[in-house]
Amino acid sequence: MSDRKLFDPVTIRKDFPILSRKNRGKPLVYLDNAATTQKPQSVIDALSSYYSQNNSNVHRGVYELAEDAENLYRSARKTIADWLHVNPEEIIFTRGATEGMNLISRSFAQPMLKQGDEIILTEMEHHANIVPWQMVAKETGAEIKVVPLFEDGSLDLNKLSEHLASPKSVLLSLCHVSNVLGTVNPIERIIEEAHQNDVKVVIDGAQSVPHLKVDLRALGCDFFVFSGHKLFAPMGIGVVYAQSSNLEKMSPYQGGGDMIDQVSFNGTTFTTGVQRLEAGTPNVGGAIGLAEAVKYLEKIDFSRAHPHEKNLLSLTREHVREIPGLVEHGTTPDKAGVFCFSIDGVHPHDLATLLDAEGIATRTGHHCCQPLMKRLGHEATARASFSIYNTDEDVVRFTSALKRAVSILA
Repeated sequence: MSDRKLFDPVTIRKDFPILSRKNRGKPLVYLDNAATTQKPQSVIDALSSYYSQNNSNVHRGVYELAEDAENLYRSARKTIADWLHVNPEEIIFTRGATEGMNLISRSFAQPMLKQGDEIILTEMEHHANIVPWQMVAKETGAEIKVVPLFEDGSLDLNKLSEHLASPKSVLLSLCHVSNVLGTVNPIERIIEEAHQNDVKVVIDGAQSVPHLKVDLRALGCDFFVFSGHKLFAPMGIGVVYAQSSNLEKMSPYQGGGDMIDQVSFNGTTFTTGVQRLEAGTPNVGGAIGLAEAVKYLEKIDFSRAHPHEKNLLSLTREHVREIPGLVEHGTTPDKAGVFCFSIDGVHPHDLATLLDAEGIATRTGHHCCQPLMKRLGHEATARASFSIYNTDEDVVRFTSALKRAVSILA
C-alpha cells in the first residue's frame, strides 16, 4: 500500500495474503472478524524480520543484537501509546484482553475490594469480562450487579445510573462494542457519570479498536484493554492501558524475572512502572507486530472504516429480508458491522457447515457470551462480522449461500 491515505476495500484486501486462498475449494469469504482478523503482509514481514534479524531477549543483554531488540520493543510501546494518545509508561503488554482483565481484577481491584462492595457489569459482556470479576468477588465478598438490555440490544442507562449512584458501587467494567450485538455503548457519557460517583471504569475495547478511532486521553477511562489479534496483529499480544494514578496502586500480578529490584531468600523488592507487571520474557515479536499493525492502519483513511462496515451490514439486511423466520439480534442505530442472527427451525451449526462448503467462514455458538444468549432465548446464534477488507461481493456470496442453506435445512 502507498503512503497516501485511502479506503478502497478491493485494494486493501490485496495486502492480506490469506484472503487469496481457498476454503473447501471455493474462494474464501472471511466473515469471522469479531473472533480474529487476518494479517497484512507488512505485519507478517515485521515478524519475520524480527525473528530472522533481531531476535534476542530484552532487558538483559548489552550486545548489539540485544540492544536492537530492546529498541524495537521500546519503539513498539511508544507507537501504540501515541496511537491511543497516552504515555508509553501507561501501556502494559499482556497476552490479550483476557489476561488484561485478569490483571486489572487481581492487581488493582482485589486489594481495594471489601465485603459488600459492588462491581457493575452488563448483560452483553464477554466471558473475559465476567469470570475474572466473579472470581475476585467470591474472594473479597464483593457483589456483582448487572445492567439489563432493551430488546434492540442497547443498555438500560437508567438502571445503570441507579447502580452508579449506589454508595456501594466501586467499579464498572463494560465493553465499548458488543461482540454479539454490535452495540456501540455511549462510553463517553458513561465514564463521565461513573467518575461523578467516584466509580472506576474499565473498558473492554477488543471490538472497538479495529473499527473506531479511540483517543484514551479524551475518554478519560481508568483502564482500557484490547487484543492484538483482533487488530490485524499477531495472536498472543494485548494491551492494558492504565492511567498513571491507577498504575501506581497496582501490585505485581505474577512473580519472576524482569519485575524485580532485589531478590533474596529473605524477601524481594520490585521494580517500578509497567515492568513490574510484565514478569518473564515478553512477547517481543508480538509487540513489534502490533505496532506494525497500527502503522498499517495509520496509512488508511480509518474514518471510513466504520461507515464502510455499516454499509455492508445494511446490504446484508437488504439481501436477507425475505428469509422466513430470520431474526437479527442487535438493532441499535450506528451499531458495528456485526450481523448476529437466528432462523426458526435451523440450527446455527448446520447452517455454518453448509456455508463453509461454499467457502464462507462465519461463526456460530454462544460467542463466549452465555448470559447474553440466555437473555436472547437461544443456546447459540450465527454471526457474520465485517472488516475493512470485506466487499459488497462478499456480502452477495454470503447471503446467496445463506439462502441456499436455508432452503435445504428449513
